[in-house]
Amino acid sequence: MDVGVTGQRMADYLREHQDKVIGRWSELVSNGLRGRTSSEEVRRELTDLYGLIIRVLSQADDHAAGELRAALDELSHGRARNGFTPSETALGVFTLKEAVYELVADTADLVPEFLAFSQMIDELGLRTFEAYSAAREAIIADQSTAMMELSTPVIRLWENIIAVPLVGTLDSARTQLVMERLLDALVTTGSDHAVIDITGVSTVDTEVAQHLLKTVSAARLLGAECTISGIRPQVAQTIVSLGIEFGDIATKASLADALALALKSAGLKVVPA
Repeated sequence: MDVGVTGQRMADYLREHQDKVIGRWSELVSNGLRGRTSSEEVRRELTDLYGLIIRVLSQADDHAAGELRAALDELSHGRARNGFTPSETALGVFTLKEAVYELVADTADLVPEFLAFSQMIDELGLRTFEAYSAAREAIIADQSTAMMELSTPVIRLWENIIAVPLVGTLDSARTQLVMERLLDALVTTGSDHAVIDITGVSTVDTEVAQHLLKTVSAARLLGAECTISGIRPQVAQTIVSLGIEFGDIATKASLADALALALKSAGLKVVPA
């Protein structure tokens, strides 16, 4: 961030008119946020940024630029977490130019300083937008992971029998999660039979079938057998038309049928009381 030789003079001007600039800047930002953040909170955030900007312009120390970038990143991350839009976030930086311009508009000898200052603010605004975008991407990724975990529960059906009911679309990332959670549950519970229920899976193609077969193979390496349940008539037709073979893997139409098979394999039988 190169502020040039005009930085010191601009820093002196901003320091001299600090109350006016911060007051107007806070007003512009608060109007843009439409009451989503209190005026006091906005003024506090902007006052901190203002001080850092003056330090950068005056080149008072070598740490000011890094501290300013860190403060902008923190502000952008906070805005992203609280659901603010990119425009509302960048508004907190770009409106400083407007607040300053209203003061220097009639001061011709400050034009070079203001142009350099304006370029600096544009760079800071771009930094803010990039930090906001990175924060939003991280939030979306975390939410996606949480949703996958919530939609892939491992439940205990009976002693030594667990089930993984699947709902939605299976892709490589989710299938990997299914495999990890199933294998962990087999080890943790000591179960020797697992039911993979695909009643809620809308489509089964060759890729999905391969994922299921790999999961069953991994479970067998741990000494557990798997049953695939929930194969509806439409899904069965698709599997046949694609020529997919499940080999010696047991398949059942419903979760209840799969549980009955698992109990039979364990030498158990449920009868009326």
